[in-house]
Amino acid sequence: MKIAIPLTYGQLSAHFGHCEQFALVEVDPADKKITATEYLTPPAHEPGVLPSWLHDLGATVIIAGGMGQRAQQLFAQNGIEVIVGVSCRPVEQVVNDYLEGALQAGENICDH
Repeated sequence: MKIAIPLTYGQLSAHFGHCEQFALVEVDPADKKITATEYLTPPAHEPGVLPSWLHDLGATVIIAGGMGQRAQQLFAQNGIEVIVGVSCRPVEQVVNDYLEGALQAGENICDH
């Protein structure tokens, strides 16, 4: 399983489309462990580009602070589960909370 997390200043970004890079975290859900983390610079942000790019990289989940409804639909069409409303925190903390079922997802901070 691979989890994509948009990053700004090394932490989960408030809005996936304005991030500096993505952490692509490979996890073993059975053991609830991170097995590998790769940091990638995303292509230019244009509608539909990031969902297909992350799908091609094998992402199955994206965790973000905020994301527009159209982007959420595009991720779903690419078979990627979307979790929004997560506060800005370090990657490992976000992923470990997700694996433990303790990830606090709140209100989507993006309104477009």
